[in-house]
Amino acid sequence: MSKDENKELNEETVKTAAVEGDNNLTEEASTSGGSPDEASENPASQESGEAETDSRDARIAELEEELERKEDKYLRLLSDFENFKRRSAAEIQAAEKYRSQRLMLELLPVLDNFGRAFDAEVTSEDALALKKGMEMICQSFRSAMEKEGLEEIEAEGKEFDPNFHHAVMQGQDDSKPSNTVLEELQKGYMLKDRILRPSMVKVNE
Repeated sequence: MSKDENKELNEETVKTAAVEGDNNLTEEASTSGGSPDEASENPASQESGEAETDSRDARIAELEEELERKEDKYLRLLSDFENFKRRSAAEIQAAEKYRSQRLMLELLPVLDNFGRAFDAEVTSEDALALKKGMEMICQSFRSAMEKEGLEEIEAEGKEFDPNFHHAVMQGQDDSKPSNTVLEELQKGYMLKDRILRPSMVKVNE
């Protein structure tokens, strides 16, 4: 092959390579840039994705709000239950503490009658013996009631207290301060720290 032919062959090879290189560049540009249709679809896809995100966030907020309401309801129910337990425990404790209150109220008139009997004056030996026996019975009776928590309310000589005393009369004694209990007309009693019956008293003016 002559030098001229070699030269012509080399020139054709260079031209072919250049054309192929241009074609490759065109394909790469087409691939990287995408088609016009695809480019036009991208904004819609982005809007759709944003809408889905907003919907998901709204659902999460709704669920969180619902959870908060349920937690608040649970805490309220728990608080009500705890209060119920405390009230029930207090009622049971009070029922145990004052279990004998009704019986005590029914027995107070018996104590009153014993007191009236002892105030009566007797002279005969038989009557004195009977009175002594009644005193022993009354003492045993009172001791049993005191074991259950019965206590007498102090009245005579004390300052009048409407919480413990029931004034039914007024008197005048210059030797004693005003509002002082002059006389106890009927004994008052307490069961532990609860008033069973206030003392019926006469109060100084």
